[in-house]
Amino acid sequence: QVQLVESGGGLVQAGGSLRLSCAASGLTFSSYVMGWFRQAPGKEREFVAAISWNGISTYYADSVKGRFTISRDNAKNTVYLQMNSLKPEDTAVYYCARRYSSGYYDSQSYGNWGQGTQVTVSS
Repeated sequence: QVQLVESGGGLVQAGGSLRLSCAASGLTFSSYVMGWFRQAPGKEREFVAAISWNGISTYYADSVKGRFTISRDNAKNTVYLQMNSLKPEDTAVYYCARRYSSGYYDSQSYGNWGQGTQVTVSS
């Protein structure tokens, strides 16, 4: 079955960096748009970034544009999220997911969610 496993989260000071990874198995990884979402306590899950199947096109939430970079390695079945200049408001559980219907920004277009990785940014 499809499995997505996120890693790389942790505690970092404001202004610091983290690199998240999402390893995929059980699917033809290179065929799918992949996305990153996040959910802070008491808030809805929100879109962070997405990347086309070939890595050429990327999409970002306005709140992370210029600070976060999504990338993928289809040979390793892995999608990454490089997060720089982190802010306390970036604190959340970060999830990766596979897109299975049209639309890049709506969580309803994605499935096969991973278990998430916690990112905590201290001020």
